[in-house]
Amino acid sequence: MIERLISFDTTSYKANIQLIQFAADFLSGLGADIRLTYDDNQEKANLFATIGPSDIPGIVLSGHTDVVPVDGQDWSSDPFRLSRRDHALYGRGTADMKSFIAICLALAPEFSAAPLSMPIHFAFSYDEEIGCIGVRRLIQDVTSLPVKPRLCIVGEPTEMRVIVGHKGKKNVRCHVHGKECHSALNHQGVNAVEIAAEMVTFLRHMQKHIRENGPFDHGYQPPYTTIHTGLIQGGTALNIVPAHCSFEFEFRNLPQHDPEDLMAQLRGFAQDLVPEMLAVDGATGIMFDEYNTTAGLLTDDDDEAAVLARQLSGNNATAKVSFTTEAGLFNKAGIPTVVCGPGSIAQAHKPDEFITVEQVKQGEAFVRRLLGRMVRS
Repeated sequence: MIERLISFDTTSYKANIQLIQFAADFLSGLGADIRLTYDDNQEKANLFATIGPSDIPGIVLSGHTDVVPVDGQDWSSDPFRLSRRDHALYGRGTADMKSFIAICLALAPEFSAAPLSMPIHFAFSYDEEIGCIGVRRLIQDVTSLPVKPRLCIVGEPTEMRVIVGHKGKKNVRCHVHGKECHSALNHQGVNAVEIAAEMVTFLRHMQKHIRENGPFDHGYQPPYTTIHTGLIQGGTALNIVPAHCSFEFEFRNLPQHDPEDLMAQLRGFAQDLVPEMLAVDGATGIMFDEYNTTAGLLTDDDDEAAVLARQLSGNNATAKVSFTTEAGLFNKAGIPTVVCGPGSIAQAHKPDEFITVEQVKQGEAFVRRLLGRMVRS
């Protein structure tokens, strides 16, 4: 099943319909109830499949079907053809996170044949890698059902550790509109690049303050909210005062640290810059485009989802991670969620991505133990 899923090139800028249709056909053949939610172009879809009684809150096993690009990476084998070497399986998505989805599908016949006391739900999404986009439509659909799921386990690669917390993320694009003129007469213009640079510097000072003063949670590395500017573009020539500059930045916030407070600080600083710009030209200004926000995850160790995942994994410890997953969105929607899955995040997104056979076996054992818990006595 892993080999079959890896063969679908579901890079985020491509469609995932073929994989979703394969999974839908496979699960419907087992008697599963299938719900699909689509993107605006009907080229990508989420799948929510239910096996077992639909009038009882059940357990969701969730994973994303998209993968990151292989463009420009030096692979030693075809990334979309599974290769087995030295007790490991190589291919794009083996770790992140098609192996978990494959385990769910491979064991689905056993769930279908069992007298389940509650339903098992399989939730497979699109466009997780570019901002947890697709799952939002799936969650909206699922929470409208007469019976909402009891809990959710997202199978991101954690080496089967139970993750109860992860950081949130806010992506923002800032546009600075200045006034163009000859650089010899720069008093007649508004330099958009310089205004943008002041704002980027302000973000850097914000990061320094947080790094030194917190808030802190030492379950994360680093143990504080991070601020990062990753892209900037502006100007046309050295002898022209630039009329436009844009830059993109992100907050990766501790779940208890509201990123809106950070945005308010930056907006306040920007507001102080605007009067001087307007004094030169009334058409100048600063605009923000908050184009993606994903909630952090904070699940109590005593929550049913965390307790169950620990029992299934055989590991009494829980942990937190700095990367963001779809778990925060499930949790925010009122479905208690943890993250636990086979493979290592250290292998994700790299050339020659792999998962060890041992990790696959541990993931399979985890899901089989879950099945044992769900069988009607």
